[in-house]
Amino acid sequence: MAKLHDFVSSIVWTGTRGEGTRAYKGYDRTWDIALPGKDIIHCSNDPLLGGDPTKMNPEDLLISALSACHMLWYLHLASSAGIVVTGYRDDPVGHGETLSNGAGRFLAAVLRPTISVQEGTDLELAAELHQKVHAFCFIAQSVNFPLSYEPTFKVVAR
Repeated sequence: MAKLHDFVSSIVWTGTRGEGTRAYKGYDRTWDIALPGKDIIHCSNDPLLGGDPTKMNPEDLLISALSACHMLWYLHLASSAGIVVTGYRDDPVGHGETLSNGAGRFLAAVLRPTISVQEGTDLELAAELHQKVHAFCFIAQSVNFPLSYEPTFKVVAR
């Protein structure tokens, strides 16, 4: 039997300049993710749509969540398979499109982790584990675009 989960957030718009949305260009596309007991994340719209390029945007957050979920499950599967991971960094890329009316969507995403493993690691098995993660990752199971993996391995001496 499946267990149901609720995931909550609190989004607070911070972009009013005193007149609210009276004029389309009269307000900022900024907001905070502000949950009790957690660090506030200051966010903005995508820079292509007039947002602040120094702040996280929803697209950044989605690709980051996808990558983080994949990493956590990969580490779990690697540990279970006897693969010792000593470092993990991902530089994922999400490919999207924006239509003439401003609507957009992700077309695909590629996770490109660089993983440090101990000398003697079965690199074929280490690479195969990436294909198994998708079946477990909550975020990967929830997106409607193709996801692929291009892992690179660094072997480190014991």
